[in-house]
Amino acid sequence: MNRLFLLLSFLMGVIVLASNYLVQFPIKYYGLEEILTYGAFSYPVAFLITDLANRSYGKVSARKIVYFGFAVGILFSLGAFFYDLISIRIAIGSGIAFITAQLLDVQIFDKLRQKKWFVAPLASSFIGSTVDTFIFFSISFYGTAIPWISLSLGDLSVKIFVALVMLIPFRLLLGTFKAA
Repeated sequence: MNRLFLLLSFLMGVIVLASNYLVQFPIKYYGLEEILTYGAFSYPVAFLITDLANRSYGKVSARKIVYFGFAVGILFSLGAFFYDLISIRIAIGSGIAFITAQLLDVQIFDKLRQKKWFVAPLASSFIGSTVDTFIFFSISFYGTAIPWISLSLGDLSVKIFVALVMLIPFRLLLGTFKAA
């Protein structure tokens, strides 16, 4: 479990940091600025990491990776992102949404792990992404001029699409990891 576990933990931290940064930037092409941020493309990889860890090492190890990603996100957010009220709300919303959605993902995946190979990662990522999106956007942007409802729906649409695409690397990487 050592090297791959450490790699997954490191990757989780990178994804959390990248997503926290990228969610601040709407996509300004094709009229998507009120619908989508760049964070929607990076964050679903966190569910891939959690699901690979859960399938390979079990839910206890998957939780450890989630806690590591949470700690990295909190530590770096404290020093890097607090330059206005929105950035503080983003950090708080991100932390609460991340820990809630990822731990929910771990539980759902664990309950469905005996089903066909794609059921657990798809169901857990879909539910986790939905919970994460609405917790994050409501805490971060409720009561601001930012169109958080349309952004959350756009983000969720991309997260669901990316969750479907992440089934490909999930299936391909299963052989790389030992079975739990």
